Formats: sequence, C-alpha cells, structure tokens
Amino acid sequence: MAQNLSDSATPPSPRNQDADESSAAGKKRKRKEVFPYGNYRTYYGYRVGKDAEEDLRFKVLKEEWFKGKDCLDIGCNSGIMTISIAQKFHCKTMLGVDIDHERIEDAQRNLQKISKIEKIRKCSKNAVSTDAMHALNGLECAKSLSQNKERKAYETGHPAQQRSLLDVVSFRRENFVASQHESLIAHYDTIICLSVTKWVQLNWGDNGLIKLFRKIWRLLYLGGILILEPQPWKSYCNNRLVTETTAANFQSIMFYPRYFQEILIDKIGFSAVENAASSVGNTKPGSGFNRPVLVLRK
Repeated sequence: MAQNLSDSATPPSPRNQDADESSAAGKKRKRKEVFPYGNYRTYYGYRVGKDAEEDLRFKVLKEEWFKGKDCLDIGCNSGIMTISIAQKFHCKTMLGVDIDHERIEDAQRNLQKISKIEKIRKCSKNAVSTDAMHALNGLECAKSLSQNKERKAYETGHPAQQRSLLDVVSFRRENFVASQHESLIAHYDTIICLSVTKWVQLNWGDNGLIKLFRKIWRLLYLGGILILEPQPWKSYCNNRLVTETTAANFQSIMFYPRYFQEILIDKIGFSAVENAASSVGNTKPGSGFNRPVLVLRK
C-alpha cells in the first residue's frame, strides 16, 4: 500500500521547482546585499546608537562654523545629520549630496517630514505667544509687536531661523569625486565630509582621495572650513572585500588616514584649526564611534 501511494505521488513540476529555487536565491541575495560606498540603509541607527538622543558628533560641532553660512555635506546618506545641522545651527543654505539615489530619496522624505513637524511646532509656539500678548497688553499692542517683528525680519533679509527648512536644505544625487559639481553657489563657507574618505579610497584609490581634497579646496571660500571625519585603518580592513574593486584598491593604498592632516596642510594648502575630538562618544557597544574630527581652514 505504501509503495502504491509512493508511486502515485505527483512529483514537483519543473515550474514550481524553479520558482522555489528563484525564491531561495532571492532571499540569499537579499541577505548578502552590499553597500560598496557606505550607503547603508540604517546608517544613522547604527551611528547614533541606542542610548544617544542625537548624533554624538554634535558635541564637537560649533554654531559659528554654520550660522548664516552656505554649507555642503558630502556623502549625506539619508540626510538626518544634514538636516539636523541646518536646523540646530541656522545655516543660510545646506546642500547634501550622495552617490546613492535611494539615500537621496530617503533624505528628501526626511526633509519633508521634519519640515512639517517644525512648522507645526512653530505654529503652536506662535499661538501661545500671541495669546500671552493679548492677555497682557491687549489686542492692539500684540498686533503692533507682530507687525514690527515681520518688518524687522524683512529688513534683515529673512534670517535662517525664521525661514522654512525647505528653503534652507536641499539634496541631490551626485558622485562628488567624478562630477563637476555645478551649483548655484560657486563657493561654500563650510564643507562637511564625515565618514566618507574610506569609501573614496576603496572605490577610487589614492588618486580619488587627492581629487576629493583638491575639489573641496577649490569650492571653499578663502577662510572657509573643512570638517573631516576620517575612518580608522581597521575599518578599511573590515570592508576591503565588499567588491572586487575595493579589494584591488585596498592593496594599493599608500595614503593612510594617519597621513591625512599632513597631506591636507602640506600638499593641498589647508591650515590646521584643531582636532575637534580625539574621541567622539564612548567605548560602550552601540553608542557611536570613537573617531577624530579634523577641522581645517582654507
């Protein structure tokens, strides 16, 4: 009887078998998804850590580097840091660029979301302030103060803290190393390059790194600031096998991160301002990275 049941069993059709193999292959590819440019989907979740309310690099960033300034963020990923800097330090303009169009789409969604939240917060704050003025000084006084405030804002050119984030922050896809970087802004006051140099070297070698540094130099105003966060050499070793290109370039790297400051000063022409942080965050797992943040002036 068992033999008869076995004989009568319907074997899997080639179509179903192919579908199962295709599904298994798809799942395997998904598990092995790689990010050859450091364009991780959950970069900020990993970067900020579970216990931190904001990115720990804010501990070393200074408002004077950003307030009222035209700024560029190279390798902005999903734009969280870019938007936060513009929002917290009142940049005049902030452009974020990234090689991955999906991360730029994420950044634009985040900008819309955060802008809406900011608008609701400002409306609520203004409503409370207006009610308080009405109660204390009467309607006419409140109206006069409001008109004076609006006139002052207009006369001073609409300062960044009174403008919408959508007027300040923008994003676009760009391979910064290879592009001409055409922009309405010819030069920038501040350029941010955080955790990018490793991926430039692994994908474009030492020549790509020098091209990056020289382009940043050209795009900065005289007296402009470069904020650079290089990854440690150990991080290169951990990511050298991401692609065949990164593996090949890793073998030929001569400009190690410990030489960056010397290269930027002696070969590119920057002057050192400070090593803003010899350690950002702490050593607890999941709490951020321990990396230097170099601040150099043109």
